[in-house]
Amino acid sequence: MNSEQNTFWYVVYTKPNWEKKVADQLEKKGIKQYCPLNKLYKQWHDRKKAVWEPLFKSYVFVWTDEQSHSRVKAVSGVVNFVYWLGKPAVVKNEEIEAIRDFLLEHKTVELEKVDVNVNDMVKVVSGPLIHREGKIVQVNNNAVKIALPSIGYALIAQVNRNNIEVVAPHTTFGGFNIQQEKKVRGIV
Repeated sequence: MNSEQNTFWYVVYTKPNWEKKVADQLEKKGIKQYCPLNKLYKQWHDRKKAVWEPLFKSYVFVWTDEQSHSRVKAVSGVVNFVYWLGKPAVVKNEEIEAIRDFLLEHKTVELEKVDVNVNDMVKVVSGPLIHREGKIVQVNNNAVKIALPSIGYALIAQVNRNNIEVVAPHTTFGGFNIQQEKKVRGIV
């Protein structure tokens, strides 16, 4: 059994179109996994059908410790762990939960590869990610891109702008807190 304090979410790279098969095999071996599925509607010439496709192409998340990596690699369809700076990439538990919540709240989510840049910090004030802070990559009309920095992706869905608020940076000028002054004067 894995020691909980040395257990983390890792990302494994799979053969193309093997995400669900790998997730199933990991589950059968008793290895906790998460393969986020997105409900999409495919159009055939005679009908439209709902299908569940992996949100992250060729990726499956595994909850394991480093000693169990060889067991994970032995699963048919697993190519390797995803590495970041020479070590297997660790994904924060909060980000896995954010993905789960995001998929529960929104239908037909798009995935876009992004470079995480320094942007405004925001706090979600309602919806599935309530009370979480993060960086907003971009806002167009009502589409909000939420950055998941440890995996370098953004989930995109139609989100009401009223569900987020900017967490004002504590900017000081000559020892004077500008944001506090704006709040006092009712500017913010």
